[in-house]
Amino acid sequence: MAVLGALPAGATSKVPIPAIIPQPQKLEMRAGFFMFERGVKVDADASSAATGKYLAERLRQGTGFKASKAKAGNGMIRLSVEGPMPGLGAEGYKLTVTPESVEIQGVDEAGVFYGVQTLLQLMPPEIFSATPATGVEWNIPCVHIEDQPRFKWRGMMLDVCRHFFTKEEVKTMLDAMALHKLNSFHWHLTDDQAWRIDIKKYPKLTSVGAWREKIGFGLDPKLGTAYDKKGRYGGFYTQADIREVVAYAAARHINVVPEIEMPGHACAALMAYPQFSCTGGPFTTDLPGGVFNGIYCAGNDQAFEFVDNVLKEVFELFPGKYIHVGGDEVLPDNWKKCPKCQARMKEQGLTKEPDLESYFIRRVEKMINAHGRNLIGWSEIREGGLAASATVMDWAGGAVESAEAGHDVVMSPLADCYFDHYQTTNQAVEPHAIGGYLPLTQVYAFEPMPVKLAPQFQGHILGAQANVWTEYMPNFKHVEYMVFPRLCALAEVDWTAKSARNFDDFNRRLEIHCQRLDALGLNRRHDRADAR
Repeated sequence: MAVLGALPAGATSKVPIPAIIPQPQKLEMRAGFFMFERGVKVDADASSAATGKYLAERLRQGTGFKASKAKAGNGMIRLSVEGPMPGLGAEGYKLTVTPESVEIQGVDEAGVFYGVQTLLQLMPPEIFSATPATGVEWNIPCVHIEDQPRFKWRGMMLDVCRHFFTKEEVKTMLDAMALHKLNSFHWHLTDDQAWRIDIKKYPKLTSVGAWREKIGFGLDPKLGTAYDKKGRYGGFYTQADIREVVAYAAARHINVVPEIEMPGHACAALMAYPQFSCTGGPFTTDLPGGVFNGIYCAGNDQAFEFVDNVLKEVFELFPGKYIHVGGDEVLPDNWKKCPKCQARMKEQGLTKEPDLESYFIRRVEKMINAHGRNLIGWSEIREGGLAASATVMDWAGGAVESAEAGHDVVMSPLADCYFDHYQTTNQAVEPHAIGGYLPLTQVYAFEPMPVKLAPQFQGHILGAQANVWTEYMPNFKHVEYMVFPRLCALAEVDWTAKSARNFDDFNRRLEIHCQRLDALGLNRRHDRADAR
């Protein structure tokens, strides 16, 4: 829990408690300030060198001071990886600020990086400006912080299928995630409305499946930003783009989890390659929204060969542990009418279509496991029986049962984690959203650990994730508006001990934190009064 200790002798009572989000596990105020000024040196050991460069660039950008070798009378910022430290686990760190120096010691490289994020939040919000701020006293209050995350999965999902966002916009979101110590970026790359990832073996996935004629969803076409020279709406990421984004995320200790939807939500893929469907088409990406019956034929071995070939290229692009296969909202109508699918069910001794979905997921899991990766999917992959090593992303229930059966779970329930919902009941003053109501208070009150889960199974709850479905977010500024400040709240839910969370204190810190978001140029919802 956070420890906000009494100020030592000589300290001034006017020193405010730092507005750090997420709240550190232990914070002790001490007397004095470290004066950051021209000539301060950032000194990093070999393991922290990349983070040292990251910090030096951030300091230079915000202050105009270029970190250099220490001079007489100047202080020093030291970064080091210390390995295991008493009371701290993976991603943990210690941060000590004295009038003479700043020292960040991490259990690992990620710990050092998170210590740097905390250090930046100890500074005036202008440190996040794109150009050097003037007239700012760069005083850092003296503190001792010992900190580590509560959960290992601290995530956000961004849907780029309903509307396409550039790699630079994706990087902007990764920077915001890093500020909040989030470490899992779930990239929703394929769906009914678009296929966004370049697959060399199947070029029509992007030449055909990445585009549609209209913006869709009843939106004003002028709100969209993703038009090509021909006026088509959409876009895709080249494999070079993917590698660039993955490397950018890795430098911020964020793992990128790609989602390649199957067996449903596949209209874009099947419009390009209808031979892998039950019906042969026609299919379209020009869809108004909702659930559509674009579904791979589970009785066609060529469809599985297609999936395997696609995944082989995905494995080359994404080095992380998890491959997300979706598995949600599979409408079985085509399977019921398809002779090949019915023959497959008879061959496998299956009695109902959800069992066929389980067969599909289990077969794909073997492809994924063969490359040393783990399959993750939405709640529906439980239907018909879970694949052996699958991880469940719970949006619709089943977390307790999955964890008790020995499966890892990421908590992402519809009621608490869907940032496509309205932020106020006064919808007339808000941008159009998909519906629902998710105020800031409810996000902050969310508890990822299920009440009914016995202690011996709680280790299977990896953490929580925000989901940003973009049907009604046709440009990136709209995405930012829906994400902030709710993502700030979820970050604290994921990081900070439950016993240390207090919404009134969070709201106090958020007042300052929003100045950081403004300095970064991030759009956000400003009036939070009705969210209380």
